Amino acid sequence: MDKINVRNEKDWSGVKKAVIMFIPSVILLGGFFIGPALVAMIYSMTDMTLTGASAQTVHFVGFENFAALFHSPGIGTVVYNTVIFLFVSGILGQQILGLFLALLLREKRRGVKFFVGVTVAAGWITPEVVAIVMFSCVFAANGTANMLLGMLGIEPVQWLIKHALASVVIANIWKGCAYSVMMFQAALDQVSDDILEAARIDGAGSMQILFRIIIPTISSTLVTDFMVVTLGTLGTVGLIYGMTGGGPGNSSTTLSMLMYKKAFTSFQLGYGMAIAVVILVAGILLSMGYTKLVDKNK
Repeated sequence: MDKINVRNEKDWSGVKKAVIMFIPSVILLGGFFIGPALVAMIYSMTDMTLTGASAQTVHFVGFENFAALFHSPGIGTVVYNTVIFLFVSGILGQQILGLFLALLLREKRRGVKFFVGVTVAAGWITPEVVAIVMFSCVFAANGTANMLLGMLGIEPVQWLIKHALASVVIANIWKGCAYSVMMFQAALDQVSDDILEAARIDGAGSMQILFRIIIPTISSTLVTDFMVVTLGTLGTVGLIYGMTGGGPGNSSTTLSMLMYKKAFTSFQLGYGMAIAVVILVAGILLSMGYTKLVDKNK
């Protein structure tokens, strides 16, 4: 009986230690994610504004902000821009280019490693405001892009007017792919060179090695990177605001940019919070989808 009591006391002591160690993470999670998310959901159901009568007296309006958002003119264009920006810039651009550059870093040729390393480092350490100025100059009327087109005998293009969304997508790919490169480069260290060499001896081609050995081996890293990049791309505001301001019109306005316009340009804070909640739900659903996809492939 005494042995049972001692064992129970040890088990209870272990539980208390686990709870004590778990408390800081709960506080941080609640303070920096769950708390702000709940506040955003509450504010999204109000008519809160930054100026005017509603700034003094806030009223509960239920789902009116969400209804106004989904019935607003031009919302189809905004959703389309968001999907294109997320899919081309985040999922395709940063992931594929990041994996390609990470594979190049495994090359033994020093010139290739140096070039890729400098490119990745430049994208990682360059502040966003510098990237905005740089790509605004690249896509200006007399910028680098039009100079290259002129060398090929092609007429200059008004990139930031006629191809505003494409310009922002390219800039975001360059700025964001450095994170993916570092994630994939670390994950590729798990792939044994002996296994790759054995696959080549057995006659496997480069694509077979990539899709049957490399990608399955680093699948957990792929999912993590997909989630981080997806959430980061959904919340991108500064790059779009600095290069195009979401224009001309709504041609490069995404949901995150619309959120900024409504909350801090039109001062409709409740409306802006409703858009933020939509973005949050979209990010959660995509993250769950990535996780389930990987679980099925295990």
